Amino acid sequence: MTAWRDDFPGLAGWTYLDTAATAQKPQAVIDAMAKAMGTDYATVHRGVYARSANMTLAFEAARARVAAFIGAPHAHEIVFVRGATEAINLVAHSWGNALKPGDRILLSQLEHHSNIVPWQMLRDRAGIAIDVCPLTPDGQIDLDAAERMLTPQHKLVAFAHVSNVLGSVLDAPRAARLAHAVGAKLLLDGCQAVPHMPVNVADIGCDFYVFSGHKLYGPTGIGALWGRADLLAAMPPWQGGGAMIDRVTFDKTSFAPAPARFEAGTPAIAEAIALCAAIDYVEHIGLAEIHAREAALVKQARDALRQMNSVRLLGPDASAGIISFVVEGVHPHDVGTILDEDGVAIRAGHHCAQPLMDHLGVPATARASFGLYNDAEDVAALVRGLERVKRIFG
Repeated sequence: MTAWRDDFPGLAGWTYLDTAATAQKPQAVIDAMAKAMGTDYATVHRGVYARSANMTLAFEAARARVAAFIGAPHAHEIVFVRGATEAINLVAHSWGNALKPGDRILLSQLEHHSNIVPWQMLRDRAGIAIDVCPLTPDGQIDLDAAERMLTPQHKLVAFAHVSNVLGSVLDAPRAARLAHAVGAKLLLDGCQAVPHMPVNVADIGCDFYVFSGHKLYGPTGIGALWGRADLLAAMPPWQGGGAMIDRVTFDKTSFAPAPARFEAGTPAIAEAIALCAAIDYVEHIGLAEIHAREAALVKQARDALRQMNSVRLLGPDASAGIISFVVEGVHPHDVGTILDEDGVAIRAGHHCAQPLMDHLGVPATARASFGLYNDAEDVAALVRGLERVKRIFG
């Protein structure tokens, strides 16, 4: 058992292997959110009374904490959003407003729907074109193909830093160099990266980075968009309301600078403070140690599943805490149901990546995904459950 499992009250008596969907929460995060919603609660950026001022300081400290966590040069480059989905939509609606017919965006075959649909909506509004980068045989974004595909007409490359289905890890610095070589920007979906490995946006050289808090052991309803300061300064607001304004009259409104101009309305105050607590928690353990432990679990699990003749493994051997597989003759939903009877929770379905399922030639996969609280006993429970699946289906 890991040294940290007891910190997670939701894990009692349960083998939880669905962290890629959402992570369980440590008690420190639960306590931070309860305190922020209870004895410390007040609005931010508005009140002149002491508790409001203190909450504003805590809220902005959370922004600075997120910036430091991903290596962002400045706290004001962090925009709080509901999650990565909203962050990508924000970029598509705001930065994307400047695109015009003839411009192109490059995606990949393994993208989550949240990194496909907003760009399709932009395509339909603005008349741009979308190109799709293929994958290598082991399920990684083929950057050699991307290099051949990119042209000066491409204004944006939007890739997953880590695939939510295959766990494959993008060579993000190379992707940035390729995008910039043709004058394009690089947006990275970091949902599956930030819980599993150190991330530094300055070292990567990307232009936008997004992630969701609930996959990072934090609460739902909070996430972050990082954008280069010059890009955010040039982007118009995409929602109107309180807090994002400078001056309002019935004739004209002027807007606050970033990040406030992108945070209309009362923000997710308690959620931001709890996200800060989640970052403190994982950094106390260390992302490098988390990555090493999860890589060892992936290897152990893949080695065990490879011994089962009826199990087909998908994706690269070296993945960031995620294994997708198919049991021959058994629908992934049946696999998930039988495992659940044994107290093992996995994900079964298309994982919001239907184009990838089409590429793999399957309607769905079974997916086991690890967190910092998993250990060898969880891998053994998965293997026992799959042996029972084989017995039931002959």
